[in-house]
Amino acid sequence: MDKQVQLAMAKWPNVPHCYGWLGLDARGGWRMRDERSQELNLLGSKITNVALRDFINRNYQADNKGRYFFQNGPQRVYVELQSTPYIVHSDPELGWVLHTGVKLETCDAVWMIEEGNLVLQSGAVLAKIDDRDLSEALSCVYLNNRKASDEQLLNLSQNAQSLHPDSLSFLFEKRKTRLALTNLADLAKQYAFVTHPVSYNAMV
Repeated sequence: MDKQVQLAMAKWPNVPHCYGWLGLDARGGWRMRDERSQELNLLGSKITNVALRDFINRNYQADNKGRYFFQNGPQRVYVELQSTPYIVHSDPELGWVLHTGVKLETCDAVWMIEEGNLVLQSGAVLAKIDDRDLSEALSCVYLNNRKASDEQLLNLSQNAQSLHPDSLSFLFEKRKTRLALTNLADLAKQYAFVTHPVSYNAMV
C-alpha cells in the first residue's frame, strides 16, 4: 500500500466506503461505473490512464469478508468482479502475470470453469486466465499424462463424472499441477470471495 494512502487513512479514519463505482472485468481491465452503468448492470468505461491503473493495482486488496477493494486515500472503493478477484495473462518474458503486474511464481491448483475458461490458484490468489491467452493455456492441459486434444477439451465438462481426480493436470512452469472441473459460483463459495460487494448495513 502506498505511504500516502496510509497517512490519509490515519488522518481520516471514518470516511464512508464506496460501492458499485469500480469494476474489474474478465480481462483484468479496471472499469469506472457511473450511475447509468450501475442501473443497467453494465461494465462501465475502461480506465485508460496508466498512472491511475497503477495506483489502483498497488492499493488493491480484500477485507475479512472476501470483498475486494481499492484503498483510495482514506476511502475504500469496493470492486465489482466480473469474474475472479485476479486476472492472469501470459507474458513472453515473465510467464504468467497478474493484472496487477505481479508475476505468478507458483500454482497450487487449476480449475476449469464455464466455457472452458481456466482459473489458477496460488495461495490466496485466484486468477482466471485472460481469454486472449486461453488457447495457449489449453495447450498445457493434460489428460492421463498426455496433452489433451481439442476434442477432449470440448468434451471435458460432459465427461467430468467419469474422470478420475488424477486424470487431469496443467503444466505450469514445467511442473504438472492438479486440474479439476467446477464453476465460478462454487469457486466463490470455496475461496470466499464476493463478486458484488455491498454494505453489510444495507443487508440488514
